[in-house]
Amino acid sequence: MRPSLSFLLICVFFFFILKSIYSLIGIFQSPTCNKGDVCYKSFLNSKPKLDLFVFVSDNSRSGNFDEILHQHNFDYTSRFEREVPLEISKTTRNNGSIFIHTILVPSKSNYEDINLEDLVKVPESTYIKNRLTKYAVPSSATFNLLNEQARQAALVRPVTHLRSKYAVIMCTDNLDIPHSDIPMEIMRHLRINRNREFLPIAQADLLNMRLRELVEITPETRNLNFTYHYTPTSLGKMRFLLQIEATLHQFLELGFTEKDLDEVKGVFADTNLYLLCATLCIGSIHLLLDFLSFKNDVSFWKSQTSMAGLSTKTVLWRAFSQTIVFLYLLDEGTSLLVLVPSGIATIIEFWKVSKVFKTTISWTGLKFNTSEKETNDEKKTREYDEECMKYLSFVLYPLCIAAAVYSLLYQPHRSWYSWTINSLVNGVYAFGFLFMLPQLFINYRLKSVAALPWRAFTYRAFNTFIDDIFAFIITMPMAHRVACFRDDIVFLVYLYQRWLYPVDKTRTDDITGEIIPGDEVKNKKKDQ
Repeated sequence: MRPSLSFLLICVFFFFILKSIYSLIGIFQSPTCNKGDVCYKSFLNSKPKLDLFVFVSDNSRSGNFDEILHQHNFDYTSRFEREVPLEISKTTRNNGSIFIHTILVPSKSNYEDINLEDLVKVPESTYIKNRLTKYAVPSSATFNLLNEQARQAALVRPVTHLRSKYAVIMCTDNLDIPHSDIPMEIMRHLRINRNREFLPIAQADLLNMRLRELVEITPETRNLNFTYHYTPTSLGKMRFLLQIEATLHQFLELGFTEKDLDEVKGVFADTNLYLLCATLCIGSIHLLLDFLSFKNDVSFWKSQTSMAGLSTKTVLWRAFSQTIVFLYLLDEGTSLLVLVPSGIATIIEFWKVSKVFKTTISWTGLKFNTSEKETNDEKKTREYDEECMKYLSFVLYPLCIAAAVYSLLYQPHRSWYSWTINSLVNGVYAFGFLFMLPQLFINYRLKSVAALPWRAFTYRAFNTFIDDIFAFIITMPMAHRVACFRDDIVFLVYLYQRWLYPVDKTRTDDITGEIIPGDEVKNKKKDQ
C-alpha cells in the first residue's frame, strides 16, 4: 500500500517540528571550552563587586543626565526592583522623549558626584541605553459618540507615553566560551578586555515591557513614577530572548503591528524551556489541524448536492459573522498577514452560501438553479430550521439591541462606523453560541447526524481544545476567551447526538455525507 501525499506531507511537517524543538533545546546549551582552545571567560566568574547607576536625559547623546538611582555593591545575582520617582521636563511634556541610561561599573569609593560621561569611560563598564518613553495613540482618541465636547477634545495623533515598567536582564552564568564557538546571538554584545575576559552581557528586556503598561504624559503632567526591574539570567535564556526580539523586529517589517506582537510577548517572557517546547509543539499541531479542517470542509461542500440534514441558517450565520470579523480587523488597522487569511475565509463562507442556494457565478452574472425541486428531506430540514430560528429570535434580537445601546451609552468609540462594527463583532462573539443551536435542533428532530462533515468537525474540535490551552497563555479579550469554551460545549453536544443517533452501517461515513443504499455498498465491496 502506497502512502498518500497527505501522509507524506504530515510526516515532513512533524519532522520539521521535532527539528525546531531540537534547535530550541540547543539554544539553551552553553558552549564548552576544550583543552587547547582559545577561550574567553566571563568577567563575572571572579565575582567582582559592581555599582549600578541609572540616569535619564531628554536627548540620547547629549544634554543634562540626571542620576535617578545608585546602588552601591549591587547584588547582580538576585532580582532587583525599585520604584523610581521621575520629574517630567517641559520638553517631554511637549511630546518629547526620555532616554534611560543604565551602567554597571566596578565598585569604588570615588563615584560620588560623578557624571555619566566619566562612568562610560571606565574600562570595565557595561552600558545600556534605551527609550523610557514611547509614542502611542492615547486612550482619549476614542470618545463617547453622544458627547460632542468629548468628540472635539479627542486626539488622533500619537503622544508621548512613559513606560511604567523598565526591565533589564544580564547574563550571570560562570562561562568559558571558545573563540571558535561564540553564539551568533551574543556576538555583537561581546566586549573583550585585555585579560581575555568578556564584560557582562546586559540588555533591555523588551519582552517584559508591554503596551498596556504605558502611561500618557499630558501637558499638565509634572511627576510620574516607574518601576525599575533587574533580572539575572542564563546564557541560554539571553540567547533565546535576543533571537525572539530579532524575529519580532522582522515581523514588524513584514507588516505586523506592534499590538499584534505585544500579545505574543507574554508567551515568551516568563516561561521555561519545557513550556516553550510544549507551546511550539501544540501551536504547530493547531496549524496542521487548521489546514486539515479547511481541506476537508472544502471537500465536503464541493461534493454536497443536498441540504437535507444541514442548517441553512447556520451557514448564513457563519458567512455573516466571518464578514463582520473581517470588517472589524480592517477597522482596527490589522496587518495584511492577519487580514488576508480572514478575507480568504470570508470568501469561502460566501462560496458555501452559493452552494446552499444553488447559485453559480459566471461572466454573465449570478445564475440561480431553479430547475431542481426541493426534496422532502430538504423541506423537512428547512421547516425545522425556521422553527428553531423563530424561538431563537425571541432571545437573540433583544440581547443584541441591548448590548449595542449599552456600548453607545457607556463605552468610547472612534466613530459611528466603529461603534457599529464593534457592536456586531461583540454580538458574533457573545451570541455566536445561539446560532450553533439550529443544527443541534435539526439533528434532534431528524434523529440523525449522518449529513454532518464529521472529519472536519473532529479537526475543528481538537483545535478548540488547543485554543482552551492558549486562552490561559496568550492575552486575549474575555469575549474571545469565552468563545473558545463555548465551542467545546457545542462539540460535546454533537458527540452526544452522534452516540444517541448512530449512523446506519449501510451508509458511508466519509466527509461527503452522501447516503449510499446497502445494495450499492455491497456491489462496491464486490468490485474491490
